[in-house]
Amino acid sequence: MNHKPVLFNRSAQEWLSSLPVFMLLILTLVIGTGEMIHGQLLRMGEHFFGDPTTGVQYFMLRADPVKPDCDPNPDIEAELQKQTAASSAPASDIDSLFADDVVDPEAARQSLITARDLCVDKHKAYTSLSQHITPALKAYRAVETAFFGIFHFGTENRSVILILMVAIAAVTTTLGMHHIALRPPRTRMDYKVYSVAMIIASTLLLASTISYWFLERSSNLPIEHPIIDYLWGTLFTILIITSIKQFFTPPATAEEGGSLGAALLSVPIFASMAMITGTFFLTLQHYSGLAIYLGQMKELSGIFLNLSLYIWCGMLLKQTRVVDLFLNIFRPWKFSPEVLTYIILLAAAIPTAYTGASGIFVIAAGAVIYREVLNSGASRQYSLAATAMSGSLGVVVHPCLLVVVIAAMNKEVTTTILYEWGTHVFFLTSTLFLIVSLITAKDKFKLAKPAVALPGSARAFGHVAPYIVIVMIVVGFYRFVLDTKLDEFTSSMILPFILLAIVWFDKIRREPAVNALTNTDVPPPTDGSERRIGFEEAVRVATNDTIGHIGALIMLMAMSLCVGGFVERSGLMDYAPQHFANIWVAMTFLVIVKVLLGMVMDPFGAVILVSGTLAPIAYHNGIDPVHFWMMVLVAFELGYLLPPVALNQLLTRQVIGEADILKADAEVKHLAFYRRYERWNLPVIVMTIGMLIVAYGPLFFYAK
Repeated sequence: MNHKPVLFNRSAQEWLSSLPVFMLLILTLVIGTGEMIHGQLLRMGEHFFGDPTTGVQYFMLRADPVKPDCDPNPDIEAELQKQTAASSAPASDIDSLFADDVVDPEAARQSLITARDLCVDKHKAYTSLSQHITPALKAYRAVETAFFGIFHFGTENRSVILILMVAIAAVTTTLGMHHIALRPPRTRMDYKVYSVAMIIASTLLLASTISYWFLERSSNLPIEHPIIDYLWGTLFTILIITSIKQFFTPPATAEEGGSLGAALLSVPIFASMAMITGTFFLTLQHYSGLAIYLGQMKELSGIFLNLSLYIWCGMLLKQTRVVDLFLNIFRPWKFSPEVLTYIILLAAAIPTAYTGASGIFVIAAGAVIYREVLNSGASRQYSLAATAMSGSLGVVVHPCLLVVVIAAMNKEVTTTILYEWGTHVFFLTSTLFLIVSLITAKDKFKLAKPAVALPGSARAFGHVAPYIVIVMIVVGFYRFVLDTKLDEFTSSMILPFILLAIVWFDKIRREPAVNALTNTDVPPPTDGSERRIGFEEAVRVATNDTIGHIGALIMLMAMSLCVGGFVERSGLMDYAPQHFANIWVAMTFLVIVKVLLGMVMDPFGAVILVSGTLAPIAYHNGIDPVHFWMMVLVAFELGYLLPPVALNQLLTRQVIGEADILKADAEVKHLAFYRRYERWNLPVIVMTIGMLIVAYGPLFFYAK
């Protein structure tokens, strides 16, 4: 998308979209890291301003002390005489009937002395605290309390921040017509059908939001964050207006003609989901259904905000040369495409797991991986298959966010044991990819001599080493300064700072990437991922890219929640048998259902649905919970590679470009079925074999 400068060399989109989303992302980081940072600020405040000798602690100094209004030097005898006189003279005859016994002078005197002593202590404390209120303390507590205010505000309004961010991103994505579809629109017919689908979907969502708004008001119950309803309503109204305008004014680049059948493939997937589920809820006269299930985003705001940060991390990674420099380590070995892809899959598991979802890594590094596998001698079809698979294997290893969600919703499993078995599953599926690739390979295995390759790899590793040091420094800072380790619960907060540090270093370094094989400069990649620009511009470009993916991916995930509602309300799960003849039949049924769910829903929405419906069936039929969820994860990844959605394939198509896809298809149109559709066949074969092994293999050991 072109960004025409309008003010201070920034486009209108950057002022109205990128800057607000950047601020919301930073606020999300403040929320996530707020507790650990604020705890350290309190400890530092105690260290610098606390006074153990006088008993003054920092928490007492967070606000100016209030001077006591009591008298530290009262005339006790005069006050005693006043109380005695008052108690011996009832105000009326009626009062005399209920008058207490005469005041005991000694007890009254002791009470007055105690009150005086307490007052003296209060004045001493006030004096002591006042002496500790220094300009340095005021400056420090201003920072600490301001940070706490932001942190507290963000925590209380996490769901509002999410919906606002998604709304801004969705509008931007709609303006650019970048929603995820089976194929991008090209002809005027494509764009018109695209716009009509968006108008219908947005109208259904707006109508459901209004219905839900009236439902909430009629209940007379307190509404938490009513602004969210207004944000949804405003978003869908803008989408309707934008889509109407786009219907009448398609892009100037649109080709003439087009067919209705091909145009239907250009309909955004999220719009298709909205139309199907919205129509279903209309038939039930459940007019607020879409809005109710869309409202689950409020309860899952933490997960979706973390995903937004992960997407930002992926786009920041795209602004660096890390992937290219890492691949330089392996280029001197002249690996065959199959072996090189296997190495890439092993390495890609780490960023895939740390970015929380398979599609994010494909977006961030897919273009570089495709180019590298293609340059190693592979066909375009195989390179596309490798790119799609690069983000499909790491979702079962530590510290993937999806596993955290599963463990949070199912007390039968823990993240520790899921990650342990997930590592075994990862090595199984990645090795299967290597085996199938070698079996179907056209050329023989090849490898350079170690004496030639090792020096080149060593030189290349020297260029990667500084980035490893940066990671260690940031992780060490969190571990030893903030007392926070990098794990599945903190990775979404720590990774952005790691990536920002890497981007900063990469931009100030200003060195060309060095080819480890020839020790010459590597020409810039055609996808523009190696941008020789400054740090600020790199972060800005990354944020621009992030907005498009937030608007496309998270809206798709949000609508999958509605699909889950459609499945739930339709009663389809009620037809699922609760008991099966044996555990093998039960597993077969569950495998089929999980793959079907993975084909149409994102994993996060599907996990919510499965946890409450199919997981109990599995447990009741004797399937081990850990075994069940390992099968579910693999089945979902298989579904991610299968039509009608095949999200990883769609994202691969998006980052590679339509031109290369058409070239890949043209190169093999005269070959046999497997080669013609290798980018589909190879990943599906590998994941199908892996799923069958994961699903049925353990049953041989514990099934009765």
